[in-house]
Formats: sequence, structure tokens, C-alpha cells
Amino acid sequence: MKLQQLLSLTRKAVDTYHLIDEGDHIAIGLSGGKDSLALLYALHGLQRFYPKKFSLTAVSVDLGMEGFDLTPVTKMCEELGISHHIIKTQIRQIVFEERKEKNPCSLCAKMRKGALYNAVKELGCNKVAYAHHKDDFIETMMMSMIYEGHFYCFPPKTYLDRMDLTIIRPFLYVEEADVIGFKNKYHLPVVKNPCPADGATKREYIKQLIRTINHENPGTKTRLFTALINGHIPDWEDQNE
Repeated sequence: MKLQQLLSLTRKAVDTYHLIDEGDHIAIGLSGGKDSLALLYALHGLQRFYPKKFSLTAVSVDLGMEGFDLTPVTKMCEELGISHHIIKTQIRQIVFEERKEKNPCSLCAKMRKGALYNAVKELGCNKVAYAHHKDDFIETMMMSMIYEGHFYCFPPKTYLDRMDLTIIRPFLYVEEADVIGFKNKYHLPVVKNPCPADGATKREYIKQLIRTINHENPGTKTRLFTALINGHIPDWEDQNE
């Protein structure tokens, strides 16, 4: 995928759900994975011509995993003229050594978000951009139905009143395959995830399930996304009005 195509899909979500306002200071949650690196490129590109002026800051949370080196990511941020802040934590030690969690992802995510939100508030940001793409939205909807018994997915925009922060997800219309193509075309410096629980999750199971169903019934993923967009999900209502 070319940058112009990525920008077009990103702007579609930004305009449809009013994700960016004049004067926003947006923190990009930068994990070092392909999705967040592509989002960094997309928002940097959008910044150059979008009618509403906004500023960008990249923020990464270091979980304390051995071998996690964000040096290539910092270099990329420097090339784009975006400041990169790395928040050091002991989350790995707490989750895997002290608590010895059998299902570590939930606790890890809560602690990671807490560290990120506190950091971006200190940096003066009013919004946090996550790189959840179209496949993530579909998978989350399926996980909610299969494991929790209700029709739900995180919305493109969420206001956290306790933190006075707004979460935005500008990659709503971007497919994972497009991100992979963009990563390969522009040689993004992806940092390998050293987490011992990586790949052994419910989300990975759902991802493979959707892939199988879509292979046997072509177009299933598209129809699931249509159901999501038109499903009157709580927290999505009025966002595009």
C-alpha cells in the first residue's frame, strides 16, 4: 500500500468520527510493531495538509522485557521530526514473576495503559492515538460475542473523563494486510515483541477462526465489518453526526 492510500483511509475515519480537532496534541501509542509505526507515518503525513492543525508526540511503554530495543524506532521518529518518549516500567516483573499470572494479558494491558496515560498527561497531550485496524475491530466484536455474550467493540473515539483524555483509533478502515504491505514497501523498523505470551491468546485464536471462515465463505470479513459499523453499538452512537 502506498502512503497516499493509507492517508486516504486514515482521513476517512478522522472525518467520519471527528477524531481530530484544532489545536490537539496527540500522543501516538508507539509499541514498535507494524501497526503503530504505520500510524505514526499516517498521522505525520496527515499533519502536513489537514485543515485542523495538530501536534504529535510518540510515547512508548517499556515493559522491562529483555531484548526490547527501541533504538530504530527512535531514529525513525527523529527523521520525521517527532519527539519520542520511552516510559520505563517493571510491568514484566510484576506480571510474570511477582503475580505469576496464568492469563497475563489483561493485567499487563491495564498497567501499560495506566503508565501511558499518566505519561501523556505529563507531556500535555489531550488525545492518545491507537493503531487498532479494521481486523482488530472485527476480532474484538467477535471476542465480545463469543466470550462475553454481547455485541460490543471499542469505538473509534472514547473520552476518559477520569483522565480528561480522548482515545482515537484512526485506522478503523485500514486492513491488516494493507499495514503489512505498507511496512514492506517503506521498510518500517519493526521491533520484535519479546513477550512470552505473544501469539498464545484468545485474540490470536479468533483471528485464525475468522481467517478460516472467510476462506470457506468469501466476503465474511466484509459482512462482519458492515454489521459492526451499522450495529448501533453502545458508545458508537452519534460519533459520526
